[in-house]
Amino acid sequence: MNRAKARQMKAVVCKAWGPPDSLCVETLPEPQPNAGEVLVDIMAAGVNFPDVLIIQNKYQFRPELPFTPGNELAGLVRAVGEGVEGFKFGDRVFGFVPQGAFAEQLVVPANALFNMNDTMDFDGAAAFTLTYGTSYHALVDRAQLKAGETLLVLGAAGGVGLAAVEIGKAIGARVIAAASTDEKLAICRARGADDVINYSTEDLRAGIKRSTGGQGPDVIYDPVGGDYTEAAFRSIGWRGRYLVIGFANGEIPKLPLNLPLLKGASAVGVFWGDFVRREPEANAAAMRELVQWHHEGRVRPHVSATYALADTPQALNDMASRKVTGKIVIRTRA
Repeated sequence: MNRAKARQMKAVVCKAWGPPDSLCVETLPEPQPNAGEVLVDIMAAGVNFPDVLIIQNKYQFRPELPFTPGNELAGLVRAVGEGVEGFKFGDRVFGFVPQGAFAEQLVVPANALFNMNDTMDFDGAAAFTLTYGTSYHALVDRAQLKAGETLLVLGAAGGVGLAAVEIGKAIGARVIAAASTDEKLAICRARGADDVINYSTEDLRAGIKRSTGGQGPDVIYDPVGGDYTEAAFRSIGWRGRYLVIGFANGEIPKLPLNLPLLKGASAVGVFWGDFVRREPEANAAAMRELVQWHHEGRVRPHVSATYALADTPQALNDMASRKVTGKIVIRTRA
């Protein structure tokens, strides 16, 4: 008796800790959804700096080997498990997962998915959750940024940086973007930045003083770390909020504690991934508002490049070497 041939799919696999070039693409069985799960045909997957760190065992989250990296996905519903409501075959969806997005298919908990609106394409939807979720959680929830306040965004041309620029403008803040080249700053201006600082050609503290009239920003958004952290904190305004997003520079800075004392300022940690785990309803509400802002044209991911699934190592190398502006995306299907 002939048996039907099992369906298969391709996925990027990390078998041992190492650089992006150590990753491989393998053919695996098609997964099947259990109760409460959705099988998604992935069309695009967003690439983020933590992806570079995770495969080298340099991130706070350590999956068991072997695993498929990738957190952000967009695609089409292939099948739904028992008890799933709100999704059906063919729906266009996007979401965030702990791992597994660099693949043609993935089983995803239904509560981790959102329906795409009619203004979203797959590339943009795959570039949405982590960057905009992080920046919304940081600016709206943690910093409670208000209209009329001044926001300084470091590393402003990166994925989370550009999202912070757009969200700051959507809130009604005055936004100052800081980045390392005039080309990157031009992208920030196109996304709404009111003023810019090129910290490769201008001293950061001098630029902040110039741009804020000596008052300092109310909120500083820092996904970079390294040498810029202390310089920026020394320039923060009274009762300022310094958002610790991450350390793309590779160096975790040490901050003299007399600085927050003298400025009446706060250093505020932002860990969106754990926020999603601990407060899923709050995250879902934030994502619904972000989707509405996208529909209104107030936020829109800047996807600067796309890669085939087989070129995932190159995408991660480009991310590691800071060649990326905005977001890059893996198109998982030819």
